Amino acid sequence: MSKLFSPIKLGQVTLDNRIVIAPMCQYSANNGNATDWHMIHLGQMALSGAGLLIIEATAVEPIGRITHGCLGLWSDENEAALKPVMAAIRKYSSMPVMIQLAHAGRKASSARPWEGGQLIAIKDGGWQVEGPSAVAHGSSESDPLAMDAAALARVKQAFVDAALRSVRLGFDGIELHGAHGYLLHQFLSPVSNKRTDEYGGSAENRMRYPLEVFEAVRKAVPQTTLGIRISGTDWVDDGQPMQANIDFGNKLKALGCDFIHVSTGGVAAAQQIPVGPKFQVPFATQIKQGTGLPTIAVGLITDPKEAEQIIADGEADMVGLARGMLYDPRWPWHAAAELGASVDAAPQYWRSQPRGLSTLFRDTKFGGR
Repeated sequence: MSKLFSPIKLGQVTLDNRIVIAPMCQYSANNGNATDWHMIHLGQMALSGAGLLIIEATAVEPIGRITHGCLGLWSDENEAALKPVMAAIRKYSSMPVMIQLAHAGRKASSARPWEGGQLIAIKDGGWQVEGPSAVAHGSSESDPLAMDAAALARVKQAFVDAALRSVRLGFDGIELHGAHGYLLHQFLSPVSNKRTDEYGGSAENRMRYPLEVFEAVRKAVPQTTLGIRISGTDWVDDGQPMQANIDFGNKLKALGCDFIHVSTGGVAAAQQIPVGPKFQVPFATQIKQGTGLPTIAVGLITDPKEAEQIIADGEADMVGLARGMLYDPRWPWHAAAELGASVDAAPQYWRSQPRGLSTLFRDTKFGGR
């Protein structure tokens, strides 16, 4: 029996298999509101046969967006725009769906990737960004405002409010974004956190604010599956050490964290990333071994046999695909075919089952002529 296609439980949610569709920013929202693009994009992902869909980084306040086109969940209008998307998914797919709640911090107010991705100045239509310290991400960028007590309280409440909206919308779980150089990661890393108060300095102080945010969200939605995404390394010598990440994970576990999603990088402009197959998996393995929490590994995982081996060898509990799913939205079907497993598929697609793969789709009882 395939390990990749075995079930796993995350908090209150059971996944049919260990394939996770990782959050993929689409930069296609209108003032934070989901559009027809999200209906089309998320609809096809929900019909892919994966075990879990986590929708893109969703800003908890307007200045927390990476770009003007980022999805948001700070207003009634944002919530109303996501409602029909979720309703359509629920009508045609039984796949669990979670949402990633995020704040971009000093990396906000940026152009879309296909427009260059650089910081947009206020005079050019951008906005004033904030961060743990007045330290810009890039040498040519203006410094963010260092967050004061009022800003810290405001953003923490914004995460709570967005989490409550997520529950009302019927999401099966929430992932907080603490990776890729965005706000919670900016507090964790000594690269971006130069504070001298209780939120800066030692690793214990640097993790204080992300832990406060997590705890506040957990208290607000005690029955909801709740996890976090972190960067396992900053890919610079003076970045966040692995032991600090493990300590952070154990503190999260004590607060009721249900899973950790491990990728790398994003906080240091000087990062040097040795990209290659499975290049991020060892970091997920260390987090898994150090915390005992269910762990999602990502990073150029494209081959089904490789994904199977990651699970079988205990390197991670789940594998996440993002770009791979954009390239091949039926990747779970193809993986199941290669590994001798089966997946759920909408009955409208049952007749696509290739000859010789009669057990690929579950419950394919249909007639017709």
